[in-house]
Order: sequence, then C-alpha cells, then structure tokens
Amino acid sequence: MGNLLAYSGLTAKVKAMQSRLITSEQMREMAALSSVTACVEYLKRHPSYADPLGDTQAGELHRGAIEQYLKLSEYQDFAKLYRFSNLTQRKFLDFYFIHYEVAFLKRYLRSIISHTPLDLNLSVFQQFFDRHSSLDFTRIMEAKSLTDFIAALEGSVFYPLFTNLDRENGLSLFDCENVLDMFYFKTMWRIINKKLKPADRNILIQCFGSQLDMLNIQWLYRCKQFYHMAPSEIYAVLIPIQYRLKVSDIRSMAESETMDGFFSALKNSRYGSVTEQGLAKHPHPEVLARQVNEHIYQYTSQKNPYSIAVLNTYLYRKEQEIQRLITLIESIRYGVPSQTIIESITSPFKGGLIS
Repeated sequence: MGNLLAYSGLTAKVKAMQSRLITSEQMREMAALSSVTACVEYLKRHPSYADPLGDTQAGELHRGAIEQYLKLSEYQDFAKLYRFSNLTQRKFLDFYFIHYEVAFLKRYLRSIISHTPLDLNLSVFQQFFDRHSSLDFTRIMEAKSLTDFIAALEGSVFYPLFTNLDRENGLSLFDCENVLDMFYFKTMWRIINKKLKPADRNILIQCFGSQLDMLNIQWLYRCKQFYHMAPSEIYAVLIPIQYRLKVSDIRSMAESETMDGFFSALKNSRYGSVTEQGLAKHPHPEVLARQVNEHIYQYTSQKNPYSIAVLNTYLYRKEQEIQRLITLIESIRYGVPSQTIIESITSPFKGGLIS
C-alpha cells in the first residue's frame, strides 16, 4: 500500500510522458521524408521536441546541432521527473545522473584527445548540469588539453581516477573512457546493492545486471572477432562484475579458439535460451543485448508498476528513442533508402559502453 501511495502520482506522470514517445508508425513516416529539414520540421510538431527544436534554422542542421537539441529533450524529461519525485525517488535520480556526467565527460575527452573541435555546443546543457552535478562545467568547457581537463575535475569524484593513471607515456582515449566506464559500473553496482531498499534493489539488479552481462558479451565478441586479442588482454577490458553470466562462461568465450567455439560457449550460458528464439546460429551480440534489455525493462515495469521501475524504464526508453532519431536523421542526410533506415533503427546501435 505504501508503494501505491508513493508512486501513484509519479506513475500517472510517467504514463502521460510515455504517450509522447515517438511511435513505430511515426518513425516510419519520418524515414520516408526526403530531407533533414523535413525531418526536423516533423519533430517540431511533436510535443517532446517542439521546445528544444523550436528556434532552429536551416543552417543549424548539422549532426552536432541536431544531436544537442535531441539530448536537451532527454534532459528536460529527467528534470520534469525530478521535480515531480519525492525524496526517495530523487535519491535514485541523483544516482542515475552519474550516467549523464560520464557521457558528458567522454564526449569532451574525445574532442581534446583527437584535437578536433566539438560538433555540438555543450554549453546549452550548462543550466541542467549546474542544477544536478558537482562538476565545474565552465572550467571543463574551457579546458584545451588533457592536463587542463584533469585539473578541471579537481574536487569531483572523477579527479582521482585520472590522477592515479600513468600519464608518463601519454593517455589514449581508450584509457580515459575505460576508467570512466569502470567507475560508473562499479559505483552503480555498489549503490544498488548497498544503498537502496530491497524492493528497489531487486528491480534495478535485474536491469543493470543484465546490461552488464550484455556489455561483457559484446566486448568479448569484438575483442575476438575484430581485434584478435589474447584472453589475458580481453579480461583486462571487461567489467569485473557478473550477474547471470558466470566466470566460467566468460573464460570459455575468451579462450575459445574459433568463433564457432565462442557461440557454443554463449549458447551454454544462462542467455543461451534467448539465442535460440528466432535468432541465427551465430546471433549478433548486439541483437541479443537489445532483445534481453527490452525484455527485462518491460518485464520489471509491468510487474512493478508502482515502484522505481517506472522511472528506470522511462529513462531507458527515452534514451533509446534519441539514439533511433539520431540514426534516422543521419541516414536521411546520406540518402539511405527508407526501408533500410527502418531496419537500422530496429537493430542495435553501435558505440561504446556509455555514449
């Protein structure tokens, strides 16, 4: 009864916001449009994107600008949920915000290390970060080198991560992104297991634990298929947390001599039953990840409609929507046929652990 009272208002709010998510039919309509401008005009008529995209001009429709406006819609939704939440629910959202901080830091790191200018104006997010983050947003944005960037993190939980890295031989983008990813996953796993009430903990362990397993499976696949890394090298880049994927499963996949052996080991894991349901003999791990994650988020929100699951699932679906829209718009920009676009936005998205 307590959860019903605590979450009844929030559940109603989330349902109203879910009704404004882009439908499959709307995605198909957008995929059939002939230009990026037409696509943006379509989104301007949609309630979730009318405000962020409202003042955009034709000259502002490069990828970076569109992406920043779409991400702004995601942040606005987070802010709405935060204002509507009680203290317990805000505690979860404060933890969840680490996800946005890591994504922001990684985006800026890519620009600094590759010596390329940012293709989007991150300052449009400053008000949002000033309200929810302890990062010195202005100082980070002013950083012109990796040394400046690390100095700008002083006083935050991220600062020790970089001061403890060996910088004598230079730091690669992989080094920096990997340390941020590891911090994020370890921190969230610790918070979920130690700082949340049992009911909320069980829900989030299902979602977050499955995501961790899927990310490790994807990394195992990429390391073997594309980089031909030795098992010892593979173990070094994996997230050192397991949910339903056993250490023995990981070892079997990492040490398999062929890709046939890799998929055989995957089939023998707890996720093996999923690989036999409508997927090819060698299911793409990102396809598997999408199926598992979609199932887990839908299952937890349907089974626990008056719980933290309503927040967790909505934020996940909104982020997936943004990724689909970015893929769709860029496909239109390069003249990809509409049917191919539809197929691409119903398949997994490429990228790092947190992008």
